[in-house]
Amino acid sequence: MDFTLNGKGGYTKTESYDDETTNKLVEHYAETIKLLGEDVNREGLEKTPLRVAKAMQFLTQGYQMDPEEIIKSAMFKEDYQQMVVVKDIEIYSMCEHHMLPFFGKAHIAYIPKQHITGLSKLARVAEAFSRRLQVQERLTTQIKEAIQNTLNPLGVAVVIEAQHMCMQMRGVQKQHSVTTTSDFTGAFLNSHSTREEFFNIISGKLH
Repeated sequence: MDFTLNGKGGYTKTESYDDETTNKLVEHYAETIKLLGEDVNREGLEKTPLRVAKAMQFLTQGYQMDPEEIIKSAMFKEDYQQMVVVKDIEIYSMCEHHMLPFFGKAHIAYIPKQHITGLSKLARVAEAFSRRLQVQERLTTQIKEAIQNTLNPLGVAVVIEAQHMCMQMRGVQKQHSVTTTSDFTGAFLNSHSTREEFFNIISGKLH
């Protein structure tokens, strides 16, 4: 999976795969299927190792992306110091403990000091960090830190709500549990009213 700056303030995705990596993954997944007691040569499974090898590279493509460079690719000076919120950003990630998916929504806000970034870049930052082997707690903090480090705003707020297949398919098998994590800097951390405004916006309570 290749990601390159396209000269238009964004990234272009080219869905190509490193042959050496793909071939090694195919060997490992073929052996895994055999160890699970299946016939990797039967019709339904003969191409599965290749499909999984490509799928796993796609699901972990975030390792090839630089979140701070994504923000910088559309960073502008602007005299605006009110809250900017992008909510309900879909995220799909892989739990690093069981390599099972977790998925949900991220809500991101910041208060600019001198610079703003393209709204889609906030979603791309969430994508860059989520498409890795992750835990939700770290994912939340990494998104916050990337925005704080690049834009140097007056504050950053990140909330993630997610369902974890490692809790739903195995373990305690609680199908309707939702995990919420949050992290804040600056005004969101120090001001209760600012933080409350953010929560009201993402919960739809602000009229």
